[in-house]
Amino acid sequence: MLPTAREFEFYSKRLALLCGEFIKGVRKMDKQIKNEIIKKYARNEKDTGSTEVQIAILTERINHLTEHLKANPSDKHSSRGLLKLVGQRKGLLSYLEKEDIEKYRSLKKSLNIR
Repeated sequence: MLPTAREFEFYSKRLALLCGEFIKGVRKMDKQIKNEIIKKYARNEKDTGSTEVQIAILTERINHLTEHLKANPSDKHSSRGLLKLVGQRKGLLSYLEKEDIEKYRSLKKSLNIR
């Protein structure tokens, strides 16, 4: 039996609401937060991609995903994404350590990275 127009509308709104709640749980980084991070760690005004900025942005994403996984421990897709982000940050940190040890130490200290 097909649903009536009223039932269809009810279920479509409910589905949209549920999808919206799911998407809010694993949100992407807000532009405002990202711009603040870029301002704080940029070498100059136009710098958006230096190693320090990339590490700081990855750290913010890692921290957010960690909080999400505390609330949703069975979310395996986000868990895999977190591991990929940690590996990417580790590679950037090792590059920065080779290139400039002082920047590496100060960045780790300011971001509270072990």
